[in-house]
Amino acid sequence: MKKRTIEIMDTTLRDGEQTSGVSFSAAEKLTIAQLLLDELNVDRIEIASARVSEGEFQGVKGIMSWAHEKGYSNRIEVLTFVDGGLSIEWMNNTGAKVQNLLTKGSLNHLIHQLKKTPEQHFSEIAACIALAQENGIETNVYLEDWSNGMRNSPDYVFQYLDFIATQPIKRVLLPDTLGVLIPEHTFEYLSKIVEKYPSIHFDFHAHNDYDLSIANVMQALKAGVHGLHVTVNGMGERAGNAPLESTVAVINDFMPDIAINVKESSLYKVSKLVEAFTGYRIPANKPIVGDNVFTQTAGIHADGDNKNNLYFNDLLPERFGRKRQYALGKTSVKANIEKNLQELGLKLNQEDLKLVTQRIIELGDKKETVTKEDLPYIISDVLHSKIFEEKIVVESYILSHAKGMRPSTTLSLKIDGELIEEHAQGDGQFDAFMNALGKIYQSKNLSLPKLIDYAVRIPPGSSSDALCETVITWTNNGKEFKTRGLDSDQTVAAIVATQKMLNVV
Repeated sequence: MKKRTIEIMDTTLRDGEQTSGVSFSAAEKLTIAQLLLDELNVDRIEIASARVSEGEFQGVKGIMSWAHEKGYSNRIEVLTFVDGGLSIEWMNNTGAKVQNLLTKGSLNHLIHQLKKTPEQHFSEIAACIALAQENGIETNVYLEDWSNGMRNSPDYVFQYLDFIATQPIKRVLLPDTLGVLIPEHTFEYLSKIVEKYPSIHFDFHAHNDYDLSIANVMQALKAGVHGLHVTVNGMGERAGNAPLESTVAVINDFMPDIAINVKESSLYKVSKLVEAFTGYRIPANKPIVGDNVFTQTAGIHADGDNKNNLYFNDLLPERFGRKRQYALGKTSVKANIEKNLQELGLKLNQEDLKLVTQRIIELGDKKETVTKEDLPYIISDVLHSKIFEEKIVVESYILSHAKGMRPSTTLSLKIDGELIEEHAQGDGQFDAFMNALGKIYQSKNLSLPKLIDYAVRIPPGSSSDALCETVITWTNNGKEFKTRGLDSDQTVAAIVATQKMLNVV
């Protein structure tokens, strides 16, 4: 079967940046643009809106300087406006070469927002396209509110498309601006358009207000569109856009007649970087990139995975640079625990395994969070064994923080019975603690794992005296793991988590 290749246009840096509270710096935009094109190999990226701010101007200028050197200029697009040439002047000054011209795709928007006739609007659009052509700029056109246009003013939409078919444009971009489409309407509207204008390249731009963006993407492809607009992690205004990661997985697994150029093995890496830059946390249950997506919780599933992978589907974590995990909690059975013990290189006899399983279930009933790294502690506690006794203990510490002075820590650490004391300063109390710990480890020619994420949680609605849980993510020899500490003091909770880390490694 001959496959048709679909263009994937990522608009994380433009439409995705409309996520409430999100704003990328120029350096962050350049880094993400490089990853999207070089690492993920998306076909095109939309990186900004013209004339928005000086920061946006500098961001586009930096990306275009890099893109010209790489030969990527025609893969980078900027949203522009019907503004008498101001957007074209802005693009010339940044070096951008492809404009996505925002025009009206519904009669409602045209009449009530622009207060113009279709003929007036078309005349101004033609002038913008001609000016762009004179300046060596390629044009795609957005039909803003196109989906409502098809529902309420289809005659206007086809009048517009008849006009645009006469213009020197590269693509027509059809957005479900307000996220109102259902799959059957997506297929109906796009089928009519693709059939009537076979020589025009159409892109579909889905929003996710009803959680239907991926379903609509599938129907758009079946209707014959030539390109899709997506964002990393589904970022975007309101409920966001069609997520890049889910779009790629669905096409690869369920649409055998369609080919895309995106490298799915890099999806998770780029997703986590965007999460870090935005502070916009990925929900744990988000498909493909969420923390829990490849985690088996029910014990029967872990048991089935041991028996010919009975609970596997085509979404194998290795495809996305990830690894399957087995959660520990009240629904755990021995199979879950054995899977985690295997990763730690530990083995228990059946009697001891039964005792440990019971303790984990008890903790789960109390809503305690149990991780793989907690297992040695649980084993030690349950079996009253010294096999897993802590060889590294934070014996004592003094945390000092005074106005006008750098925070400092005096730390006393016991390593294999030897007591070592060290003092250090830092940018905060925990930073000072880690600096003192680093000095001790350096004196013993030992290396510390690298801290890569630090999260603090308290129960919703709690007061200032509530217990807080500090969850720290570390990386050691290329492997990530988390440790947790619980205390009413945030710094002390972090120190508890750090002591666990010292014994885990």
